[in-house]
Amino acid sequence: MKFLFRRLFFYALTAWAAVTINFFVPRVMKGDPVQSLINRYQGQIDQDAVHSLYVLFGLDKKQSLWQQYVEYWGQILHGNLGISFTFFPTPVSDVIRTSLPWTVGLVGMATVIAVVLGTLFGTYLGWRRGTWADSFLPVMTFFSSVPYFWLGLLFIAVLAVAFPVFPASNAYTPGLEASFSWPFIQSVVQHAFLPALTIVLSSVAGWILGMRNMMVTVGSEDYVTVAQAKGLPERRVMYGYAARNAVLPQVSSFALSLGFVVSGSLVMELVFSYPGIGTQLLAAIGAKDYPLMQGIFLVITLAVLLANILADVVYVFLDPRTRQEG
Repeated sequence: MKFLFRRLFFYALTAWAAVTINFFVPRVMKGDPVQSLINRYQGQIDQDAVHSLYVLFGLDKKQSLWQQYVEYWGQILHGNLGISFTFFPTPVSDVIRTSLPWTVGLVGMATVIAVVLGTLFGTYLGWRRGTWADSFLPVMTFFSSVPYFWLGLLFIAVLAVAFPVFPASNAYTPGLEASFSWPFIQSVVQHAFLPALTIVLSSVAGWILGMRNMMVTVGSEDYVTVAQAKGLPERRVMYGYAARNAVLPQVSSFALSLGFVVSGSLVMELVFSYPGIGTQLLAAIGAKDYPLMQGIFLVITLAVLLANILADVVYVFLDPRTRQEG
């Protein structure tokens, strides 16, 4: 229980620090977002409404920074993330709600596929080290060294332009109504194939190399030697003894990668014109959209913290020494 309380206190402190930084960083940026909003509407907003906009967005000059900070916490605790400047008058929560599922669905599934494939191949390559299987390592290293946005452009040039097998942009065919119908699902899968393939190929090598190196290290441990001396089946020794301990560092790395799934691959979404959270974040930064930036950063922070809590829980079950330390 002490271990659990220590971790919860640490995560609560981290969340407070992240939210505080999230509040202050946009406010030290140069620029006047309200004036930018007025200029964008080119006189359609009456000048008498300028003060009301400052008050509405929490940028009233009469309020001290401390008052704005307290109100910001009050809004967060009530689930109010404010109104987006970029998509005025749409609330930030609605903007995030419409874009987040696309990023989580695409980057999340691609990350899980890369981790599973990387862990399985890494386990086999580490157990069969020094054999012909090691010839796959240079190929995987090559794909990991290529920038993923360049890899995405290459896939577009080959599989969308030269050989138009898959679409090059968007999340689904324009004109289709979002539903659970087969035409819409098929369109979503087709549009997600190239960006997902880009993410998997650019990240799977890291998981393979990490798991292989841990399998090589664990393979020389005494408990693995004893298990082999007992005559246990090779598959059981590989997965039940060696891989179970070698996978522990992968768990923490996987938790961090799951947390950053929310932020998505910004450049990848731009390359494929994918309507994810990364595209919205770029638009918010360009428009000095404080509420939208803060909302997206808050979601990313909470996702990372939840992923780390999940990693701690998994560690407790995989490694008994963690329970003993608690």
